[in-house]
Amino acid sequence: MRVLIMGAAGMVGQKLLNRIQTGQSGLDAVSKIYLHDMVPANQIAGVAESEVLVGNIADSQEMQKLADLKADVIFHLASVVSGEAETNFEKGWQVNMAGTWAFLEALRGHHEASQQSYRPKVIFTSSIAVFGAPFPDKIYDEFLNAPQTSYGAQKAVLELLISDYSRKGFMDGISIRLPTICVRPGKPNLAASSFFSGIIREPLNGVEAILPVSDDVRHWHASPRSAARFLTHAAQMDLSQLGSRRALSMPGVSCTVAEQIEALRKIAGNDVVRLIKPQLDDHIVSIVAGWPRNFDTERALSLGFESEKSFEEIIQIYLDDDLPKA
Repeated sequence: MRVLIMGAAGMVGQKLLNRIQTGQSGLDAVSKIYLHDMVPANQIAGVAESEVLVGNIADSQEMQKLADLKADVIFHLASVVSGEAETNFEKGWQVNMAGTWAFLEALRGHHEASQQSYRPKVIFTSSIAVFGAPFPDKIYDEFLNAPQTSYGAQKAVLELLISDYSRKGFMDGISIRLPTICVRPGKPNLAASSFFSGIIREPLNGVEAILPVSDDVRHWHASPRSAARFLTHAAQMDLSQLGSRRALSMPGVSCTVAEQIEALRKIAGNDVVRLIKPQLDDHIVSIVAGWPRNFDTERALSLGFESEKSFEEIIQIYLDDDLPKA
């Protein structure tokens, strides 16, 4: 089995690669892993040979090259993040939509050239940003897709494309709507949601963190460990179970910022919490106001997807997996 990871240099891409290479993924007989991103991805030794590829997914010729690899399983994680997609409109649509459409068309070309024998499994990381207010208390998978950001609109378009290309038999696809992944290791990125990790990660590392929203903001979270597990579980599934509904919201933890902070206090104490500094940012506040807060993920749970049950558990996973050791 040949596996392609698009966005392999990112945090989730590296977590996914580690899960596959250490034999935790449940994927059988992986012989080759292609690691594609804008910058060289780190390779991890393990059960399969890996090859690093560098290029821009907005380039249709680059997408043709990736399709020509004829990978059996394709993890599409690559995108411009939410904040950047909102401030750079053209870049967001070119990277997050146009490039992937070219890629799907190239896959369709190989499907037809093979007399329908080539039908790759494609796992696309969508987002809860495909939903828009007003929201019910809990969002079901059947809730209207009405995104209020360019990023959410781009993800929603690709969900529709993946469903339609799967319906036609060109590929076998699923779109998994990830919660906000927290606590992300490393440095902050340009995602509008970056502060959710920052107010936990920075204080645990002895650094002040800015809180740009009110602490009554409620949001939906899962750990990086869960994100990698969602992806490999999807890759093992018989996707015909999804029927025509190929997009699925992943389980997670709904909590307020105040509850995040209280979880941090229980684990690390008051001195760590004091490093969080409230400083409202109207731009971030306006973006977050249009985000969903809570989900009913009975469908995903019934299909075997699992996540954390509390935010304390999410913090503990960061401590176990990613906190730099002294």
